[in-house]
Amino acid sequence: MTRIRLLTVAGAAMLSSACAASPNTAAVRNTAGAATIYNDVRESGPIQGVGIESQDIVSMTDAMMRDMLNTPALVTRPTPPRIIVDENEFRNESTSRLNKRIITERLKVLLNRNAGGKLVFVGRQYTGAIEAERAMKRDGVVDGGTIRTTTATAGGDFLLGGTIMSQDAIQQGSGLTSRTHTIIFEMVDLELGTIVWTGLYEFGKTAQDDVLYR
Repeated sequence: MTRIRLLTVAGAAMLSSACAASPNTAAVRNTAGAATIYNDVRESGPIQGVGIESQDIVSMTDAMMRDMLNTPALVTRPTPPRIIVDENEFRNESTSRLNKRIITERLKVLLNRNAGGKLVFVGRQYTGAIEAERAMKRDGVVDGGTIRTTTATAGGDFLLGGTIMSQDAIQQGSGLTSRTHTIIFEMVDLELGTIVWTGLYEFGKTAQDDVLYR
């Protein structure tokens, strides 16, 4: 009797173990991966290639901001000039893949923050929303707001544009790639068409270029 009872208990334990291991009820254990690391955008990260990376964008926009704020033609006018920053006028002719808006938007933020009111930026990308709001005000759908009423929206005095260019050299035997970037920034008078300020930023890198930029 004791032997039969032990066999019964053992069988029940095996059945219970089998049920616990079934695909529908088994606990899933994921293998622990590498912990997320925060990188300082001003320094080279653990993955590096020959393209334009975060530290390059930070360095160039910081340098261009300082140069523009030291240009009398821009910051010593009796009336602060209106600046249009448009990524569509910032052309990428290089072999590097990047989001141009990271450059133009960061530069605009730096200038707006540090210009002390000496430069005014036109939000031309918001024209659709602005015109819709102005139409509702003039149709009496909403009131006139608390700031002002104007006959037209702000026109620009200057346009900030530029070009990203590069030159590559590839060593076929080793797979090494050298890439030199030349980045030009220009501030153009939107009435006369003259260039009132130009900035230049250059750098070169060499690596076994197996990094994919997205």
